[in-house]
Amino acid sequence: MSLYYYETEAGNFGIAEKSGSITHLFFEEDPLPQNMEIHETALLREAAKQLRQYLAGERCHFHLPLKTEGTTFLQNAWARVKTIPYGETLTYKAIAAELGSPRAARAVGMANRHNPIPILIPCHRVIGSNGSLTGYRGGLALKQRLLELERKTTRIIPER
Repeated sequence: MSLYYYETEAGNFGIAEKSGSITHLFFEEDPLPQNMEIHETALLREAAKQLRQYLAGERCHFHLPLKTEGTTFLQNAWARVKTIPYGETLTYKAIAAELGSPRAARAVGMANRHNPIPILIPCHRVIGSNGSLTGYRGGLALKQRLLELERKTTRIIPER
C-alpha cells in the first residue's frame, strides 16, 4: 500500500492507494498508519489534484477508483453516502431508514466515523435530524467548511 501526504488550503491530507484504487484519506490529526510505504504514485497525484480542485470550488465529483473494506452494513452505508448530491445533505436517520433499519441512525453515524475515504465518500453531507452538524472525524469546523463550500459554489469548471 502506498501513502503520500499533500498540503491543501484545508490542511494536510494523506491519501493511500492499494492495487490501483484509493483506499484511505487521512486527516492531519489521524495517527500515522502502519505498514504503508511513503511513495507517491500517479493515482495519488491525480487524487490530490482532484481534492485540491474540490477544495477550490472547481470540482463537484471525484473520478477515482475507490475501494473500501468493511461489513455489509458499512459498505451499504458508504454506498448510500456516495450518492448524496453535491451541495445537499441527508440525515443519519434517513439513511438508516433507506437501508431498512430505521432505528440504526447511530450505526450510520458509526459507519461515517469509520469511513476510510472521507470527502471522497462525502460523509460530511450527513447531518443530525434537527439539522445540526454532529460528529466528523476531521472536526466539525472542517465539516462546516466543506458544506459551506458546496453551498456557495455556483461555478464548477468542466471536469477533465
